[in-house]
Amino acid sequence: MRILLSNDDGYLAEGLVTLAEALRPYADISVVAPDRNRSAASNSLTLERPLRAFATENGFVKVDGTPTDCVHLAITGLLPHEPDMVFAGINHGSNLGDDVIYSGTVAAATEGRFLGLPAIAISLASHDPQHFATAGHVAVTLLKQLNDQPLPK
Repeated sequence: MRILLSNDDGYLAEGLVTLAEALRPYADISVVAPDRNRSAASNSLTLERPLRAFATENGFVKVDGTPTDCVHLAITGLLPHEPDMVFAGINHGSNLGDDVIYSGTVAAATEGRFLGLPAIAISLASHDPQHFATAGHVAVTLLKQLNDQPLPK
């Protein structure tokens, strides 16, 4: 299984790194994320200039755009193979109520779904490293369940 990871907190965010480490034993992981914090970017796309993507020292790809740009670019041609699903997060902060409208993390997952892939957004109300690890374990549990009972494409 090939999984695309993205977020809105940037390619160096602890939540994204934790999620990649948690899922890597179970899938082929590609990470395409914003080059900096793009929290509350919602579903915005960059239309006024070309996007630039750069390989990073940690093996991720950073894009000078929004979370939606990252997922769209990854799925429509940046990656050598289309992913089977999208995980977005682990977000540094909860996405509850109206927050989901503004969340770049939720938007990254939504863009994956718009492009026909199953997608999950994971957010966390705490910045405690233990909780990021727990959220990573939850992501692994979800992935295993989805392998047994796939989401519709």
